[in-house]
Amino acid sequence: MASFGDANGWIPEVTVTRASIMDLPDLFPNDPMQLRTIRGYNFSEVSSAMQKAIRRGDAALAGYWALELWSSGFGKYVWKRLLTISAEDCWGILTQEVKALHDSYLVINDGIPPKQAKGRIFISKAVILLCLSKKSRDPDHLQNMVYDQSAGLDPDTLAQELRSSGEYVAIPEYAYDCHTREGKKRGKTKADFFKAEQAALQPFQPGLFDHLID
Repeated sequence: MASFGDANGWIPEVTVTRASIMDLPDLFPNDPMQLRTIRGYNFSEVSSAMQKAIRRGDAALAGYWALELWSSGFGKYVWKRLLTISAEDCWGILTQEVKALHDSYLVINDGIPPKQAKGRIFISKAVILLCLSKKSRDPDHLQNMVYDQSAGLDPDTLAQELRSSGEYVAIPEYAYDCHTREGKKRGKTKADFFKAEQAALQPFQPGLFDHLID
């Protein structure tokens, strides 16, 4: 199991610029897919599990993964991901609510050294709001189906349980999609991703482009 932080248990907040839409902590710069959280989880799998738990309306599990990332020093990344989720997966005007919580988080930490950062309650509140909101992936379908016409054919494969020591919550099967290293190894495609995540949305808000997923 990976171990990070100093003798006082502080987990540093660090990021690295990557040629993608995400900023990832610079712990293993040669292979970002090998990043580990404080409890030994694979970073990309935890990130995937957090977003998919939100899509499924599972506040407890989504909150667990969000706070695991925050506790591991990935707070800035968590906020960026939650803001993206508010636009990608949630119906209606919700992004401003998440941004307001993020701004409050910054106020709470104004003048506080990064290693003493507080305010995870704002992340918890954001996760709950996202989980309770109606779900619609219209924005993602618009860019991928209407504009890009993305497609793929490979079927789902069985997932292997992640091993770690200490208190352990298993990475759920649905986390292993085409955006994770393990999912790619198993042949997961974007077509699989769109179908599975559309079917899992809870509570579901019918969208303009739902018919493009079948």
